[in-house]
Order: sequence, then C-alpha cells, then structure tokens
Amino acid sequence: MASHGLIAWLIIGAVAGWLAGILVKGGGFGIFVDIVVGIVGAFIGGWLAGVLGISLGGGWIGSIITAVIGAVILLFIIRLIKRA
Repeated sequence: MASHGLIAWLIIGAVAGWLAGILVKGGGFGIFVDIVVGIVGAFIGGWLAGVLGISLGGGWIGSIITAVIGAVILLFIIRLIKRA
C-alpha cells in the first residue's frame, strides 16, 4: 500500500467499492456508500495484507485486488451488523 500515494488509494478504493457492490450478493448500499466502503475497505485490505504478509503482486492490479477483497469483507461485516 505504501508504494501508491493517498490520491491513488482513494481512486483504487472508489473502484473497489463499486466492484464490491456488484460482487456482493443482493447488491451494495448504493453507489456513494459503496465507494465510501471501498475506500475504507482498501485501507483495511492493504493494512491486513501487510500485517499478514500476503502479497497479491505489485502494481495497480494487485492493489485493486487487495482493495476489492477488503471492500467485500467490509460490506459483509456491515450487512451482518445491520441484520442484528
């Protein structure tokens, strides 16, 4: 995550949120919320990958994959909390 600047991670997170909203069963929470969740999920996914020593490859593709995984996980957690 450190190899990209903050603006790049915001863009990657926005794309990841949009993709996560499409990938998650039943859709996301709307484009704006999905993008915000994607941005937060991108940071969480990047942080977790670093802590766990997981590398999905360098560059933009690896960053987008990491961000999408983080955003999908965050969307699932949000849904679990909303159901409770």
